[in-house]
Amino acid sequence: MQPSTAINEKTRILAEALPYIRRFHDKTIVVKYGGNAMIEEVLKQSFARDVVLLKLVGMNPVIVHGGGPQIDQMLKRVGKEGVFIQGMRVTDAETMDIVEMVLGGLINKEIVNLINRHGGQAVGLTGKDGSFIRAKQMMIQDKETAGKWVSIGQVGEIEYIDPTLITLLDSRDFIPVIAPIGTGEDGESYNINADLVAGCLAETLKAEKLILMTNTPGVLDKNGSLLTGLTANRVDELFADGTISGGMLPKIKSALDAVKNGVKSCHIIDGRVQHALLLEILTDEGVGTLIKGEN
Repeated sequence: MQPSTAINEKTRILAEALPYIRRFHDKTIVVKYGGNAMIEEVLKQSFARDVVLLKLVGMNPVIVHGGGPQIDQMLKRVGKEGVFIQGMRVTDAETMDIVEMVLGGLINKEIVNLINRHGGQAVGLTGKDGSFIRAKQMMIQDKETAGKWVSIGQVGEIEYIDPTLITLLDSRDFIPVIAPIGTGEDGESYNINADLVAGCLAETLKAEKLILMTNTPGVLDKNGSLLTGLTANRVDELFADGTISGGMLPKIKSALDAVKNGVKSCHIIDGRVQHALLLEILTDEGVGTLIKGEN
């Protein structure tokens, strides 16, 4: 028989989760899945169980995944080196083929299979399915020549997302798992930043939450302390003073755009923590940085 203290702790945890289950019942939660949580076996298993549990208690999780390290590995196998300009992957036709194979094939199907093995009903998609993510070629500003814009290949920016397919899957109790690949007017494929896809999808679906899983505890101040309970105005201030920089920029921009456009809250959480999703959604303390709208 378990000690009474252990039983009391389990009872407390379950009771603590109840109001959150009630509050978020039938709400859409968009999760950007990336970092160590996609690589380490224990974290992969805990993520899949978390997603299935959220669905079983009545929430509607929608998963958007990345896969940069896996793409780099495949490029090296074919003797090709990944090239980045201003943090964006230069994507020629050959690289795009590899991106589609890795994101839309290998990684997407692995995540779907993992969720299904834990009792869920996941369906893998790319934005090309039903053309639900429409994109156009992204141009970036040349840092050396004012007013000059340069192409980095088949890298896309989102024009719009048609929510019909995702809404249909949710209504039938499926869990959508989405690779961030869009399609243009001419049918051309575009590689899109997964954080941006997750943010735009959360806005389109009028999601309750956008959750970005990362390899950091969240947004840190200049002393390395975790910041949370941030408003959109406060995030703008952190951009301005340089507190938010580097690899966190696209994530925070995605979060900021989402809360400014109707998503109730965004959470940037540490994917290296087992069951990070459950801890953030179903407990009082949470495990990361909360960014909320002004009202």
